[in-house]
Amino acid sequence: MQDVVQTVAGLVLLVAAADLLVKGASSLASRYNVSPLMIGLTVVSLGTSMPEMLVSVTAGLQGSADLAVANVLGSNLFNILVVLGVAAMISPLRVHNSTVVSEIPFSLSAAILLGFLANAALFTTKQELSISRLDGGILLLFFMLFMLYIFSLSDSSNNDDLPDPVTRAVSRSVALIVAGIAGLYLGGEWAVEGAVAIARNWGVDDAVIGLTIIAIGTSLPELMASAAAAMRKEADIAVGNVVGSNIFNILWILGVTASIKPLPFDVISNLDIVMVIAATMLILLAVVTSRTATISRPWGGAFVCIYLVYMVYVVQRS
Repeated sequence: MQDVVQTVAGLVLLVAAADLLVKGASSLASRYNVSPLMIGLTVVSLGTSMPEMLVSVTAGLQGSADLAVANVLGSNLFNILVVLGVAAMISPLRVHNSTVVSEIPFSLSAAILLGFLANAALFTTKQELSISRLDGGILLLFFMLFMLYIFSLSDSSNNDDLPDPVTRAVSRSVALIVAGIAGLYLGGEWAVEGAVAIARNWGVDDAVIGLTIIAIGTSLPELMASAAAAMRKEADIAVGNVVGSNIFNILWILGVTASIKPLPFDVISNLDIVMVIAATMLILLAVVTSRTATISRPWGGAFVCIYLVYMVYVVQRS
């Protein structure tokens, strides 16, 4: 019963914290004429990726490489198929041209890069696959390139055509962002700990927990933040949060984790990488097939259905 209470408390905290984060970020963006997309790709993405960072780094240090990698890949799948899917069903998401030609392809490239680095041993005399410290450094290098690109947007963005959210005092906006990030961190931790305890009491395999419950649990901040943004008609934050979080997860979180301690890589995880690549391409397909560059409600529903089917496969695979 205690595990159930802890899980529910975590979910409630996640909902409240996500709303605080979106309000603070939107207000700050409006005051400083910063694109909401940039805020979504940086502040919101970093804040909602904190649970993944906590789980993956801890798992890597404890020698649970499968959990560290599965958490990132599972979280990225959940972000695309469920977070974007649910957000689109709440309110169709208009995607900017820069996101289609730059940010989403960068996210796609990050997944392809991870797949190449994880399987690089196939082209050498090494017998075991792994994400080495060198690989971690390469991932971090690409992450720095991404951040340079994002900050270059602040010099060229024009927000005159964007709706202005309620503008609050800077100190209050910052306080909302800090409170939101702290709440997301604690809420995600409580929800994951409770859910994992429940799953283990039911005899669920640890590998399944990594790809499903932990991945879903650590992605709940992204879900709550993007859903809150969609309800507030902040499509840029909703989309930017998902794309940014996926890039953070692969390049930053796995980069840091592998740099601290090399991560042995299970060949079966290649299927999950392929699924992340395919899901990212689905975003582009949804946008280019729309006359208004929008992820529509039907596409949102399709995303969620694809995720459910894949989760059934993951459970059967285990």
